[in-house]
Amino acid sequence: MRLDVSLWPAWCRCSKSIRYVLHIFTIVVLVFLVLQYGIGLVLTRDHHVSWLNNASVRHDLDRDIDEVVRKWQATDRERNLSTNCPYLPPKLVGRLYINETAPSWEELERNHRELQPGGRFSPPNCKALHRVAIIIPYRDRESHLRVFFNHMHPLLQRQQLDYGIFVIEEAPGIKFNRAMLMNIGFVEASKLYNYQCFIFHDVDLLPEDDRNIYSCPDQPRHMSAAVNTLDYKLPYPEIYGGVSALKKEQFEKVNGFSNKFFGWGGEDDDMWVRINNAGLKVIRYPLDIARYTMLGHKKDEPNPERYKYLYSAEKRLKTDGINSLIYKRLDLQFRKTYTWVYVTFNEADVLAVSHLTIIGSKHTKL
Repeated sequence: MRLDVSLWPAWCRCSKSIRYVLHIFTIVVLVFLVLQYGIGLVLTRDHHVSWLNNASVRHDLDRDIDEVVRKWQATDRERNLSTNCPYLPPKLVGRLYINETAPSWEELERNHRELQPGGRFSPPNCKALHRVAIIIPYRDRESHLRVFFNHMHPLLQRQQLDYGIFVIEEAPGIKFNRAMLMNIGFVEASKLYNYQCFIFHDVDLLPEDDRNIYSCPDQPRHMSAAVNTLDYKLPYPEIYGGVSALKKEQFEKVNGFSNKFFGWGGEDDDMWVRINNAGLKVIRYPLDIARYTMLGHKKDEPNPERYKYLYSAEKRLKTDGINSLIYKRLDLQFRKTYTWVYVTFNEADVLAVSHLTIIGSKHTKL
């Protein structure tokens, strides 16, 4: 016997229709959430996550990177240097005059025609003893950049280093995460060249003595031990902020910096814990050598959660660092005096993630 649905009450037919629509809607939402969660935990070969795909990425980026890397390789092949540079660079002058006047970009480029694309330099007449990447976490300090390059390029060249300077800029709309930008700088620089030493450098600190060699010894080095704004004194023994140097294998051993510190403060003290936990020891140059001038700047907003994360530093170090990076590289440009890396990330996802497997980049090291 067939039922005549036309005889059913109108509210009943309407109720069933609503339930059917809600059922379909629920299924669609669940499928969407599963896909978002699943895709969001997969890192692409360029170390980015697909939940950030709505951010604009320059489409010819890989082509430009490959072209510049080939130029670097060609320059190294042409030189084919067999004689090592001397252990003590002969052109060091010692104590330096700090010029805090910012030159124009045009003036900087005219004065540094010796630089390869991306602000890379290697000595033309001898083989450098150190391959060094200078990593600068950056946002909204454009005049400081010009002062920094004007001061640092001559100093690094007198030290006869094979070096590159990488400015890692965070997109607007996110709290500044200095430590995560330094982790990203380590990853991105490592894709491009076989750097053995990484110097993590605040843009507002300028070394006052070129005998403060930008190299990595057998232990992590705290470079900026004596800063003018602190009366050239070490405020406390465990300080590791400002400028620091680690070998590549040391940085990997400690799992880089923590990614959890959004806002000012805490990440350097967390790194001290990581270094000690790895059985390493922080060393410093004498205070009369490790002198720095700090450029004037407005302080960032403190991180109210920094003490909470510091208390849990030992528990997090194996799962919070370079092995749990979630970010997207929006652009990379080989500018005349530096390599610019522009990135974005999501604070909520960074704080939620515990551990992800890193998938390598296609870019070949020199």
